[in-house]
Amino acid sequence: MFNLKNDMTDHSLTDFQDNPKYFVEQIKETQKPIVLTVNGKAELVIQDAIAYQKLVERLDYAESVAAIRQGITEFEQGKGKPARFALAELRKKHDISS
Repeated sequence: MFNLKNDMTDHSLTDFQDNPKYFVEQIKETQKPIVLTVNGKAELVIQDAIAYQKLVERLDYAESVAAIRQGITEFEQGKGKPARFALAELRKKHDISS
């Protein structure tokens, strides 16, 4: 499990503002995000675009899996109906011919 305090290097926002090029190079070299702090507290995380895209894709996948699992569970609990019946109801409701 990822830990904000242990898995990232932290620096002050002021340090980042003084030398952003250094931090960009560090991120590219280490492939790890950097936590920027304000008054000693984590405020921002900076990371490269590819890592961010991977993170977004993983989140999307995890949310999809969770939704599918929830749907299966609800169906098994009798809270659903077979797709052919649901589609037939939608066709009728919206006056769509098959």
